[in-house]
Amino acid sequence: MSAPITAGPHGDVGDILDRARRVPPVDGFPPVDELIAWFDDLATGHPDLITRRRIGTSRLGEPIPMFTVGHGPRAHLLFAGVHPNEPIGFRTLQHLASELVTDPVLLTESNATWHLIPCIDPDGTRLNEGWFADPADRIAYARRFYRPAGTEQVEWTFPFAHKDAYFDDVIPETQALMRVIDEVQPDLMVSLHNAELGGVYYYLSEQVPGAIEALHAVAPAVGLPLDTGEPESPSLTQLAPAVFLAGSARDDYDYLESLGLDAASMVGGEGSAEYARRHGTVSLIAELPYWSHSAAEDTSPSGTRYSAVIRERAAGLASMSAALTEVLAEAAPDLTIRSPFLRASEAFVPMMATQAVAEERRADALTADDRIATVAEVFSNQDVVRCFRLRYGGMLLRALDAEVAAGVATARVRRVHERMTALYVDWAEEARAGTEGLRVLDVHRLVGVQYGATLALSRLIGVRDGSA
Repeated sequence: MSAPITAGPHGDVGDILDRARRVPPVDGFPPVDELIAWFDDLATGHPDLITRRRIGTSRLGEPIPMFTVGHGPRAHLLFAGVHPNEPIGFRTLQHLASELVTDPVLLTESNATWHLIPCIDPDGTRLNEGWFADPADRIAYARRFYRPAGTEQVEWTFPFAHKDAYFDDVIPETQALMRVIDEVQPDLMVSLHNAELGGVYYYLSEQVPGAIEALHAVAPAVGLPLDTGEPESPSLTQLAPAVFLAGSARDDYDYLESLGLDAASMVGGEGSAEYARRHGTVSLIAELPYWSHSAAEDTSPSGTRYSAVIRERAAGLASMSAALTEVLAEAAPDLTIRSPFLRASEAFVPMMATQAVAEERRADALTADDRIATVAEVFSNQDVVRCFRLRYGGMLLRALDAEVAAGVATARVRRVHERMTALYVDWAEEARAGTEGLRVLDVHRLVGVQYGATLALSRLIGVRDGSA
């Protein structure tokens, strides 16, 4: 049994760092059926601590379960699979659930009821399972990659209305999550995401005393770097290095509008953190990479102006979008299968073009107040282009693969498929060359970050509110 948890003025987290370090080694990620069966077995073995109930149904008719652990007065809600290409959270929830039922000190001292949703998007997750067993190879990962179009993503299909934007096409999985949020009114909510390459970074819906110090301590405690590269969006507010305020669709809209763009056509629904604010919920997201690289951690000057780095990124996105648009347009008249890969391609390919325009305008705005970019910023901006080529090129290939595999590909589709395959091989080779020395990160260390960050926020919120 672990030592009792103690809290100092802002919630001492030293023992939490020890817990994060003790996450045992694990290989790969579980497919949906294995994940749910694992939780079912745990619930069967601990009927006094765990209850299972169905909270909704996926678009393809699959039940979505939630497992509730403990009976404390505080409510904590965690959900994984919110983006189905981000399965680190599956392992995090397994480890957390195991610890909660085997360590009475952890459960008692948390003073919480833990609501765990192992996979909120089972349909999308199944389309990524081809790489779950061996996530080490970035190219193999990308070739089997799936990410839904924005209007089919759980995280970004909450209701939204702002200026000329309006969204209410809430998908069933998001409706299920909304009902749970409104029912349990969590004091802490953790949406389990992960990135791909770089370092660890976090989002917080609000500042909590001691949180930044704790979050900065967790990643180094398990031997992982904090992220020093380009943030996911220029509209984000940075609280500290690698710690940002959770973004919202409103923030994105106002930023895009400031660049003179048609913001209403470029944003969709709202996110879970913004939706949960109505209940006073503190939301945490710990973003974790599968891979790291020495250049992603190098904060020395690159010798290149930041505006030039952004222009290079814009040009890369525009070139990629043009190539994929040509492929999609040529094949479109003969495509017969409305697969998720095709729907995603139809959304993301034009999105890359609009992102290129936004980045070019951002570079224009930087010209009057420019600076030298760091090596990490140069690397991460270049890798955005590599990442999106591999992701969205891979999904478009999967859409064409479906036609070929079903035996309905016309001569035109087969010709386009062959050309897209060759282009993807070129992009994969360029990605390998640009990331020589890529390091594969241990899954248990990544789990340690999400697990440790969750426990730290749980404690710090309790200390702040006098409930710990």
